[in-house]
Amino acid sequence: MKQLFIIVISCAIVACAGSTEQLDTVSDEESSGRNDCIHEPSIRGYTVLDEQNLIIEASGNRAYHVVLDRRARDLDRSHGIWFKTTTSRICARFDSIEYDGSLGINRIASIRELEKEEEEHLLIRFGKREPEIKQTPAPQEVEGAEVEELDGGAGE
Repeated sequence: MKQLFIIVISCAIVACAGSTEQLDTVSDEESSGRNDCIHEPSIRGYTVLDEQNLIIEASGNRAYHVVLDRRARDLDRSHGIWFKTTTSRICARFDSIEYDGSLGINRIASIRELEKEEEEHLLIRFGKREPEIKQTPAPQEVEGAEVEELDGGAGE
């Protein structure tokens, strides 16, 4: 009986240990803490940011940042992705993606709807778009009052 108890406790400890792989994703300050879902028929396209991050474009000019729970090797070289879901909604922690040449399950860790500025920031951060450089205009001559020199001997 004592040995059975030790085995059960050991299994529980091993199960809780889980994976030590750390996610290379957005920082806590960029994560809103909420997980959105995407209505699958609304998906219009996607952009692979790296092997773990995607931007999904949906109807209504909506964009979502999708983070996978682990790196998906050669995702950026695939010719297409598709979602594995049991419903018409794609949600984090329940659904996954597959792509040409994928090995294993690529579960979705988080989905977050993006504002336009956030989408632009992610595209720049992952090197998919160059930052817009605002150049200062060249100084122009301004017409104005001219300086009049006073004659030092006029008052004498």
